[in-house]
Amino acid sequence: MATRAAGGIGLILALAGHAAASEVTIKNDSLTDFGNAAIVWGFVEGEMAGSWLTSPCDGDLVAVQIFWRSPAGTTGDVIGDSITLYREGTFPNPGAVAQTIGGPVLQDNALNEWRYLDDQNTLPLVVPVTSGETIVVAFAFGEAPQPGVDPSVVRDTDGNTSGRNAIYANLGGGNFQWIDSAAAGVAGDWVIRAVVDCQAMPTDADVSVAMTASAEAYVAGDVLQYTIVVANAGPAPSPNTSLVDVFPAVYENATWTCTGTGGAICPSGSTGNIIGSASLPSGSQLTFVADGVVAAGTAATLSNSMTAVVNAPVSDPTPANNTATLDLAPSIDDAIFADGFDGAAIGLKPVRARVAR
Repeated sequence: MATRAAGGIGLILALAGHAAASEVTIKNDSLTDFGNAAIVWGFVEGEMAGSWLTSPCDGDLVAVQIFWRSPAGTTGDVIGDSITLYREGTFPNPGAVAQTIGGPVLQDNALNEWRYLDDQNTLPLVVPVTSGETIVVAFAFGEAPQPGVDPSVVRDTDGNTSGRNAIYANLGGGNFQWIDSAAAGVAGDWVIRAVVDCQAMPTDADVSVAMTASAEAYVAGDVLQYTIVVANAGPAPSPNTSLVDVFPAVYENATWTCTGTGGAICPSGSTGNIIGSASLPSGSQLTFVADGVVAAGTAATLSNSMTAVVNAPVSDPTPANNTATLDLAPSIDDAIFADGFDGAAIGLKPVRARVAR
């Protein structure tokens, strides 16, 4: 295995073109414009420098970038062997090959970028990735760079991040193996990056509330049960949904349970009013079952409401269905006696039963 020599130099990042608004550059290195970096030599033909990069989102990896520099910064273009993108394996060994760019041309003193697999720019680089997924981007040398003269790959100067930088090294006799670059004396992170086009995420969450009761009319002094369903029709999740149901004062000793489906997370609590925050993925719902006793002597309409408020980072396109209100009248018998409808109240005379002789 060759010794990895490095030469320090101040670098200016030069990259033609501009990334789209939804694109995110993923990297391990800390190099910025006019920052200090080191050119790393010691590679032989077929060896590779690889960065382990983690996607911040669901989307497509659409470009790779490599800083390429000589001490003079003015040498001609160099054709590398390849750039290979691997799925994550077990560091330092990458997993399956996801895509390969053959014969990349590298310009001296530039952050070179590739968005196509071919020289004619007809086959775009597209590798689907998910949030939190790691992709390994590895550059293979077509020939050994001459130390102190030729351009080569570059590293930053503030330390080698553990588990993020690797070398496919010739250990002798054509025995190539992946090793941690720190074990080869590389004291920084490769300036090897990737660009991920993060898919546009929906921002609307249609949350609705529905309510039913165990009876069409209440009976004072008896138990009354409410069933309340809070659902999210999407398309976006509503991770911070405020729920408020302040039960009527005459709905006494209220207790409730909550059941979530589709990944929905209930608010905390089980007694008294329902007040809290819930998480509602798209297509999920919460079902509340509340039990309480309507206070004896209650005669007015019993009104109960549940409201769900969709908070940032999403909004609700149809807020009209975010509140459900249920009005219950007293039962017929309760209403009659509440109005004083009995014999004495309206002057009815008792009827004497006639007994047949």
